[in-house]
Amino acid sequence: MKLSPEQQEELIGILKTRFEKNMNRHTGIEWAGVQANLEADTEKLSSLNEMEITGGEPDVVAYDKNTNEYIFFDCAAESPKGRRSVCYDHEALEARKEHKPGNSAVEMAKDMGIELLDEEQYRELQKLGKFDTKTSSWIKTPADIRKLGGAIFADYRYGTIFIYHNGAESYYAARGFRGALRV
Repeated sequence: MKLSPEQQEELIGILKTRFEKNMNRHTGIEWAGVQANLEADTEKLSSLNEMEITGGEPDVVAYDKNTNEYIFFDCAAESPKGRRSVCYDHEALEARKEHKPGNSAVEMAKDMGIELLDEEQYRELQKLGKFDTKTSSWIKTPADIRKLGGAIFADYRYGTIFIYHNGAESYYAARGFRGALRV
């Protein structure tokens, strides 16, 4: 969904405020560069807006100097509320015979224009704070695991990051997914 100039300005304001409140997430990164990239790519702004309205609280977590891209992750304390109760992917959704969830994590992410965090990114996120202490988040599952019907998710309990497995068609009220976006 294309954002109006007013919506773009409002979203950039929200992102700037979050950026300034959480400087530990992006040491050495200047807001001016982030804003320039945001203003140059309205499609990515729409994806960030989707991250925001589904409760992800996206924030800059890194800068890739080779591509001049800023990397945003969902930084909400718990798995984004508007993205919970979803199975892993479309194949898992189709495999359910009854009590199907409304969507899947992979399909929602694709529709939003973002990627699910992988295990390495999830571990990087956890270095920036304590996330998913009451919820869990689906993470990008290796093809060999997925081919066997499984999917992986992660959370933070007892001072430790746990990576677990589940059937890809399972879904829980406290499990959603976190995304990443390069701008």
